[in-house]
This record gives sequence, structure tokens and C-alpha cells, in this order.
Amino acid sequence: MNRSAIDLWVGIFVAIGLGAIVFLALKVGNLVTLGNEPGYRLEARFDNIGGLKLRAPVKAAGVVVGRVEGVRLDPRSYEAVVNLRIDRGYEFTKDTIAAINTSGLLGEVYISLDAGGDAAMLKDGERISKTQSAVVMEKLISQFLFDKAAENGGSKK
Repeated sequence: MNRSAIDLWVGIFVAIGLGAIVFLALKVGNLVTLGNEPGYRLEARFDNIGGLKLRAPVKAAGVVVGRVEGVRLDPRSYEAVVNLRIDRGYEFTKDTIAAINTSGLLGEVYISLDAGGDAAMLKDGERISKTQSAVVMEKLISQFLFDKAAENGGSKK
């Protein structure tokens, strides 16, 4: 092989490698999805969403069934309104509970859907009425310390 043919093959190999690295970076960052059919949208309202971000997974029984499509603050009720995109093939009952959970102490924040026993199913654009907000560790710790201080202050009399 002559020099220009070797340079061409090295260039092709480098281009494929860079393309693979970019694809993996986008896939890890949840910025690209392949083969996902468009599904239907649901809305859920929470008092506190913790560290929930766009494109966060929506899981049912540990299986990813959708993604968070949008997050905004309702200026009237001061609740966080979360728009969910659920993949086709997954249906949830009207009494489904949406909860914001964390994988471990410092893991990813995701929405968990727990289906109920209602016969009617949620349709495109409907709202999940039963929600459970994120547990904020700082609030729990400060509440625990405040309660302990109140106990100690009240028992010394």
C-alpha cells in the first residue's frame, strides 16, 4: 500500500472513532434516543421536584417507560408542573401514583409510576392526580434536629 492509501484508512478509522465517542456521550447524557416511538403525554403536579431534570427517566416497576419532557412552575398554585412522555405500549390507570424517587443517596432522580386498580386508563393530555413529592434530605435532617432541640429544651424545666 502506498502512503496516501494508508492515510485514507487512518482518517476513516479516526472519523468512525470520533463518531462513536460523540454518540456514546449523547446516549449517556440522555440527549439521543434511537427507535423510540412517540407516545402520549401526561401531566403531574408536585410541591417539590428536588433535582428532577429534563429527560429524566419515568419508570414503572424499575422499567423505563418514558421520559420527563418539560418542567415549569405554575404561577397561581406555585406547584411544579411536570410533563411526561410515556412510550407507546404502556398504559396506566387513572388512579396511578407518580412519585419522585432517587436511585441511592446521590443517584439519578426519576419519576416512579405505581398503577392502581381502576379500570379506566389515562389518555393523552390527562393529569395524574395522585403525586408524591421528592424527599429533601436537608429538610428531614433540620426537622429532626429541631424536634430534638425542642425535646431537650422542654425536659430541662
